[in-house]
Amino acid sequence: MTSATDVLKQTVVVFSKNYLPINQINIKRAIILLVTGKAEPLEIGENQHISVHSPTMVLLVPQHIRLTINHLEKSWRVPAVTRREVLRRDKHSCQYCGSTKQLTLDHVIPLSQDGKHSWDNIVTACEPCNNRKGARTPLQAGMPLRTKPKAPRHPLVNFADHFWREHKGQKETSEY
Repeated sequence: MTSATDVLKQTVVVFSKNYLPINQINIKRAIILLVTGKAEPLEIGENQHISVHSPTMVLLVPQHIRLTINHLEKSWRVPAVTRREVLRRDKHSCQYCGSTKQLTLDHVIPLSQDGKHSWDNIVTACEPCNNRKGARTPLQAGMPLRTKPKAPRHPLVNFADHFWREHKGQKETSEY
């Protein structure tokens, strides 16, 4: 049997009025949106419902809901290239060896070789790798990057990509 706290820890995926996945919310928030008419159930694949029991009734909450109101999106812009943001993007690990100790920032194409101070030219590197690479490119130093550096993407784009990758294998129930 599932405990009340386990049920309340579950999440529901929220879609915009235009059927774009925009967020994942807790079940309490989903119930409020459904009861107030701000959202409606959305059937995707073999959509399962979450049973929420109260003293007088059982609510079947769908795992996917669609907003019936316009979603006002906060404006978002690419953050400035800062140490904190680069470390966050690179998951606090050296992009040459994977170490999480003595982290610094490294210009992939050194400034001395006309490299730029931009998202696609700065990576996290540990001190030993940064010193070994010196004022050379990764190719010149024989030190390939683990991931290609790029600017952070909008959080909604990341969530939508993650959602569709996760649900890619499920069968579609509707015919076009």
